[in-house]
Amino acid sequence: MASSSRNNKQYDVFVSFRGEETRDNFTSHLYSALCRQNIQTFIDDQLNRGDEISESLVNAIEASAISVIVFSEGYASSRWCLDELVKILECKKEYAQIVIPVFYRVDPSDVRNQTGSFGDSFSKLEERFKENSKKLLTWRNALKEAATLSGFNSLNIRPESELINEAVNHISKRLLDQVFRPNDNKNQLVGVESRVEEIESLLGVQSKDVYALGIWGIGGIGKTTVARATFDKISRYFEVTKTGRICLRQKLVSNLLKDKNAIPGIDLNFRRISHMKVLIVFDDVTCFSQLESLIGSLDWLTPVSRIIITTRNKQVLRNWGVRKIYEMKALEYHHAIELFIRHAFKQNHPDVGYEELSSKVMKYAQGVPLALKVLGCSLHKWEKEVWEGAIDKLQRILHPSILEVLKISYDSLDDKEKNIFLDVACFFQGMSVLVDKSLIAIDSHKKITIHDLLQELGREIVRQESIDPGNRSRLWHHEDIYEVLTYNTGTKKIEGICLDMSTVKEIRLNLSTFTKMPKLRFLKFYSSSFNGENKCKVSYLQDPRFAEVKYFHWHGYPLKSLPSNLSAEKLVFLKVPYSDIEQLWNGEKLIAKTPNPTLMPHLNKLVILNLRGSKSLKSLPSGIFNLEFLTKLDLSGCSKLKRLLEISSGNINWLFLRETAIEELPSSIERLLRLGHLDLSDCKRLKSLPSSLFKLKSLGVLNLGGCSNLQRLPECLGQLSSPIILNLAKTNVERIPESIIQLFVLRYLLLSYRHPYTPKRVLSIKVWITPYKPRISPLLVDVRFA
Repeated sequence: MASSSRNNKQYDVFVSFRGEETRDNFTSHLYSALCRQNIQTFIDDQLNRGDEISESLVNAIEASAISVIVFSEGYASSRWCLDELVKILECKKEYAQIVIPVFYRVDPSDVRNQTGSFGDSFSKLEERFKENSKKLLTWRNALKEAATLSGFNSLNIRPESELINEAVNHISKRLLDQVFRPNDNKNQLVGVESRVEEIESLLGVQSKDVYALGIWGIGGIGKTTVARATFDKISRYFEVTKTGRICLRQKLVSNLLKDKNAIPGIDLNFRRISHMKVLIVFDDVTCFSQLESLIGSLDWLTPVSRIIITTRNKQVLRNWGVRKIYEMKALEYHHAIELFIRHAFKQNHPDVGYEELSSKVMKYAQGVPLALKVLGCSLHKWEKEVWEGAIDKLQRILHPSILEVLKISYDSLDDKEKNIFLDVACFFQGMSVLVDKSLIAIDSHKKITIHDLLQELGREIVRQESIDPGNRSRLWHHEDIYEVLTYNTGTKKIEGICLDMSTVKEIRLNLSTFTKMPKLRFLKFYSSSFNGENKCKVSYLQDPRFAEVKYFHWHGYPLKSLPSNLSAEKLVFLKVPYSDIEQLWNGEKLIAKTPNPTLMPHLNKLVILNLRGSKSLKSLPSGIFNLEFLTKLDLSGCSKLKRLLEISSGNINWLFLRETAIEELPSSIERLLRLGHLDLSDCKRLKSLPSSLFKLKSLGVLNLGGCSNLQRLPECLGQLSSPIILNLAKTNVERIPESIIQLFVLRYLLLSYRHPYTPKRVLSIKVWITPYKPRISPLLVDVRFA
């Protein structure tokens, strides 16, 4: 066990014993058992002693977390043993040292009262010191106090090996109690105890099944710390334990067997291990071959053995058949601030005036223990001005010590994966291999997320490409982008630009700005402000080289046509909200002339098309719905768009037609079998819905709010088979079809309805139909009147 876990004591255990009686039997076996558990134990091997116990012995007692007193028949005949006992009890009182008595072939009452054969031994010593009554009284009181403590009696626990096992297990548990002791503020492992309990539960230490558990997470998140704490806590349940980073197979087998001559690959050695209850921790495993070459498989281990593997690469665990994986999450805020304060202020609270600065560091570190420790130590004892400068610098440059650890995962990627990670860090795109290697995450809404520190890692890697922003592969900082676009200093190195236009003043683009960027794959000009406007002004683009662009997003795109050489074959994301575009494309080029279906087959990768607020757009090309991968089409606010063309097929999930001039939907909309969300709100000219709408088996949301010309709903609308949210607020619907109520069996329905012309104005009706029993739908109606 690590000494740092026990209040920085030099020893875990000090053993006090009568050498002549137990040195070569019980005490030697106890000492060996403690050492096998990696419990640092002090035992006095001197056979000859002086009149007084030595200073080194006194120091050893004071430097121990626990003292074990082996009371044997002749213990009280030794003044040195009794002086040790007195010193041990002093440490118990002064330092709260744990004292555990072991009554070896003597009765505790004889020790307490100095009676029986134990009392006879004390009587012999008493004869020698009859002139020193004070000394004798001190020894008697010490014996009485020690004998009242809870301990182990060899007369009650047999055989002797069982006595030793129970004593060692108890010692191990007491040491662990110190590791997780709540009032041990200086050395307590912050936020670790609950995680260890979760892992212990997953391991099922008491169950009989060979079990491997993976601990997976980003660098610096605390995997090794938690694995070590878990090892310390449960190792007492195992005969042989081994922990550490991946070592040679020879060393592993030798340590498990306690045999320096053990040879890996010899069946005998693996048979020997197969009969042992072992606990092995493989720390910081980077590839499957490491485990395969060291241990092969779990088949040859006994059913009660356990393996713990820490790694940044989830695929390593899958390859080795690890079924349960514990994902290391960032520390909760209260634990994170506690850990940071300990390192920054060496106390349990921040200095006055440093509270807000500490909060800023919390926001940056995002609960990663490594970052909290590194930043805490680097800021310790510095003035506020230094803190402010350091925090400002962190927004631009990752701390070198943090960079070094996090970069290990990046370095393990191949070139293609590195490019994707840098895209994620700079522009937010991604793929699954980065999830496995703890570089990104996918949340419950299938949204890609990345830890702030990992994002900074990617950006720092890009910054190191060149001092000149125009010679970097990716640009995201508004000052760098403003400089490159204003002074037209872009180069062929640039692959992506992501600019929040709300952070800059107006930029007048040079006609040849993008001609200098033939490798551009990602272009995003967006605005984070609610009423954002286009700040990148241009009246004409001179042959822009957009042949490699896959992601094109330009809020308020100023031209009437899309770039002429925007490659349809490569385009995945096209978003030009609030643009001046009139029509999308003609022939093989994306321009604004007349709709032509010949281009449609070439847009075979397009996933999202957003033309929201493009008030000059009058029509869509036929075939737009037929694109295989198009899942989201946003035409909201295209106020001149009057109709949709006939639909032959499509995989669209989201269709937004809000505030368009559409009067009716084509009956062929029934072919959008995956359509789940249809927004027709505020379509003032919409008069009716096609009866084929009920065939949309995936439809979950139908928003008709504000369709003031809509007077009726199809009678068959109640035959929709998926859970439906239907909004009829501010429509002119006079009657709700009975089928909506009668045919929605085992469905959830929220119906908002308002009829503006009734005397008692109905503001809303909310209906919930809850699954209860077949053909029975309890109905809850909330009706509000003006």
